[in-house]
Amino acid sequence: MNGADPSANIAIPPLPEGLEGLGEMALNLWWTWNPRGKNLFRLLNPYLWKESGHNPIAMLKSMDPEALREALGRESFMREYRYVLTLFRRYMADKSPYATEEPLPVAYFCAEYGLHHSVPIYSGGLGFLAGDILKESSDMGLPMVGIGFMYPEGYVRQVIGSDGWQKGANETIDKDTAPIERVLDEKGEHFTIQVPFIDPPVYASVWKINVGRVTLYLLDTDIDRNDPWDRQISSHLYTPDLNQRLRQQIVLGIGGYRVLEELGIEYSILHLNEGHPAFALFERVRAFMENEGLSLDDAIEKVRATSVFTTHTPLQAATDVYSFDMMGQYFADYWQRLGMPKERFFSFGVNPDAPQAGFNMTVFGLNMCAHRNAVSRKHAEVTRQIWQSVKEPDGSAVAIEAITNGVHIPTWLGDELTDELDRLLGENWQRLQDEVDLWNRIDEMSDETLWKLHYAYKVRMVNFIRERVRRKWADEGIDPLVGMAEGVMLDPDVLTIGFARRMTSYKRPDLILHDLQRLERIVNDFARPVQIVFAGKAHPADNPGKQILQRIFKAAQDPRFRGRIAFVEDYGENVAKYLVRGVDVWLNNPLIPMEACGTSGMKAAVNGTLHFSTLDGWWPEGYNGRNGWAIGGESSDDAADAASLYDTLEKEIVPLFYDLDERGLPGGWIARMKESVKSVAPRFGARRMMKEYLEKFYLPISKNLTQGVEHE
Repeated sequence: MNGADPSANIAIPPLPEGLEGLGEMALNLWWTWNPRGKNLFRLLNPYLWKESGHNPIAMLKSMDPEALREALGRESFMREYRYVLTLFRRYMADKSPYATEEPLPVAYFCAEYGLHHSVPIYSGGLGFLAGDILKESSDMGLPMVGIGFMYPEGYVRQVIGSDGWQKGANETIDKDTAPIERVLDEKGEHFTIQVPFIDPPVYASVWKINVGRVTLYLLDTDIDRNDPWDRQISSHLYTPDLNQRLRQQIVLGIGGYRVLEELGIEYSILHLNEGHPAFALFERVRAFMENEGLSLDDAIEKVRATSVFTTHTPLQAATDVYSFDMMGQYFADYWQRLGMPKERFFSFGVNPDAPQAGFNMTVFGLNMCAHRNAVSRKHAEVTRQIWQSVKEPDGSAVAIEAITNGVHIPTWLGDELTDELDRLLGENWQRLQDEVDLWNRIDEMSDETLWKLHYAYKVRMVNFIRERVRRKWADEGIDPLVGMAEGVMLDPDVLTIGFARRMTSYKRPDLILHDLQRLERIVNDFARPVQIVFAGKAHPADNPGKQILQRIFKAAQDPRFRGRIAFVEDYGENVAKYLVRGVDVWLNNPLIPMEACGTSGMKAAVNGTLHFSTLDGWWPEGYNGRNGWAIGGESSDDAADAASLYDTLEKEIVPLFYDLDERGLPGGWIARMKESVKSVAPRFGARRMMKEYLEKFYLPISKNLTQGVEHE
């Protein structure tokens, strides 16, 4: 360990002897995807568990010490405590088949991570994917270390005014109750690095989050040593200020690399999730030259051979591009230190289709990583097309693999459904979760059991939405029309469609509002009513997205829809879990081919919520005609797609939902639910995804590295 000790501190209250393991588990997010871990904290104090927002650190800090001592005398609690602590410690010590001494850890860099709502350092799908990758790597025992940003002011907490306009408020991280720890140096002080090549100097302190067996390190520039304007570098996720965003990405990429170096954490593979942290590639070139004595060309080749780049964007225009002048302000000394001519330095980020535009971070990642992937098969086709002018060193077309995203099933599967699967499949079923034959046994679950579980999730979702409105009314006082718009009149017995995505134009959140008269007939059918639950944030700078959101909110306020359209404010990880389990249909209608993947639909589908989507992202791979429905054809047209949506609702979805058999159950609907679970869970889980990363990238890179060492 070079100059730092990763042991850390956090303000966990003193715990009675015999309950120290509560603090140990509270500081590791393992409990968030293990039902017995969550239930243990709930058993300790159900009321405080709810009031803390399911945050064990906040709960423990709010508990009276005497109440903790009394727990020692509750034998039923102590039996469960000892059992869960044993499960946790055994998990942490377990060596899975994937845990090998070689390769060294994969260093995984990403600008955001969606792990738990107590750590709001995410904005959406990219972050949740990164969080699921860390969790799955932990479950598989894959050697991995994560690098990201601590955003003290988070992304944005959504507040909707009575006029339906999104107002932004900071969602600050409570560092005293979040499951984060300060990394300490040898003097017991908060470990801090100086970010190279920024003048005047910028410093970043380092925090860590324990994600099972994987450690995520977070950089934070909001410290006293920095000037006020430098403290703001890491304050917000995706700042619209280009100069500040460039500085942010220098800190993430180059500073993140420096963190690993100074902590003495060696790794063999660099995996970049999007272009935001790509400057780590240049820092790796420098390290190979200075630490291993490689020439510039050899260092570049070694970086290319050992780096993985995952791209998520389906548009050239959606990438970060910085002017050459701006780049020169920060990197002039850097390219001189590398002995690299300025022109060559810039060439790695020049888009052949727009060479004067500036330094393109996606092109940079494609050029400097020999291993590249898009996040679905369709997205790979689109990506190869839009970047066809970017060439391999030999002049051939740039190679881009397809590794379709997957979701961490233990995180997104409902706890009660997990318990039922334990009974049906055995408690070790998660070790086999990517096996198709395992999931075929879903057919053995009785229709009554599955429907009872789903209805319970639906009731819970409706109660959750109503409780949020009640609290808002109690705290702020709200207009009754706002309360209606936010879901107070939802009914768990009504067919419920959910749309919960980022509010932006290409996702077409308001497509279902295309023909309001026809929608009114569908929603208000006396015998077969339909209700729609919307949720999602617009980017703070995306006014067209805010206008779409406002239109939806106005429709939710419209009395003619009788409270059957609702908008749930401040969509995030916690809201998402209620929705993906509680709605009946998950609606997704992006413009084709603008959806790179769309993992929210996977999260819904593994819970038996039926996916209803345009054939974009993962759905062309996932749809089999029996596990959901498709909207439109292979290209997009608003009017035609809206007509397809309404026709499918009226002729297929609504009749099937309300077609009850002699048991009083929608048998045909339940059959589709079972098909959804068994067709999606094995193929679109994070286990399958991480095995593909292993087989296509990690293991071949490691094998080449090992052979290289043997030949030296």
